[in-house]
Amino acid sequence: MKHLIGGIDFGEGPRWHNGRLWYSDFHQRTVYSVDLNGERNVEFTLDDQPSGLGWMPDGSMLVVSMINRQVLRVSSDGVSVHADLSGLATWHCNDMVVNSNGHAYVGNFGFDLDGQGEFCKTVIIHVTPEGDASVGADGLSFPNGSVITPDEKTLIVGETFGGCYTSFSIHEDGSLSEPSLWAEVQGMFPDGCTMDSEETIWFADASTPRVVRVAKGGKILEEVETPQVPFACMLGGEDGKTLFILTADSSGPNQAGSGSGNIWTHEVDASHAGLP
Repeated sequence: MKHLIGGIDFGEGPRWHNGRLWYSDFHQRTVYSVDLNGERNVEFTLDDQPSGLGWMPDGSMLVVSMINRQVLRVSSDGVSVHADLSGLATWHCNDMVVNSNGHAYVGNFGFDLDGQGEFCKTVIIHVTPEGDASVGADGLSFPNGSVITPDEKTLIVGETFGGCYTSFSIHEDGSLSEPSLWAEVQGMFPDGCTMDSEETIWFADASTPRVVRVAKGGKILEEVETPQVPFACMLGGEDGKTLFILTADSSGPNQAGSGSGNIWTHEVDASHAGLP
């Protein structure tokens, strides 16, 4: 495992795009990109915490505005509100995956995690390319990192406090149906994740310093120890076989201003597939 960059408060939403790794830093309120040599660029800053990232067919970028519970659209014309999720999300919005037609699927905490609020299940929000938001699926335990299979017919959602991955069929209009248990990972806290060409999932286990590769049905194929607790990962690089791992000391608000977070790289055998 190699160190790519440090100086991160809390990194999330890593995406390999146009030859660079893009990621959000919650507490620095900034979306960055970094190349394989560790050269980091500021892409834009928000007046809120950014999280999940994705791209529309026209090349404009979508970013989750967590506390404001919005999806923002960033283009050459500036930043605009693409979708307002405040009537559907019961707490901060979080990770997001966007398909090739511009349908977005956004998770949310469901409850006040940092304030130790009472746990409750919550929804995945479906946002159409036009920015219309509705409940895509309900009854999830902290829906977090998500992937879309290469044929774009299945959404797989990690439930951090459910210890599992749940899959849904994606219809032509972007709606979801047929929830099914894709894999149980009991005792683990699945966070950010990425799919490979064998349609297995690498995920950050936020309960312990490791990333894990799991197959459909729940068989654990690989585990890789990390120097800190990981909270997100993404396959990318020139051949799609570089696993980028975002780590921090914790996920709590004490990370603000710490600069103690890092990004590491680890070479794997199967290349990136699907979305994001």
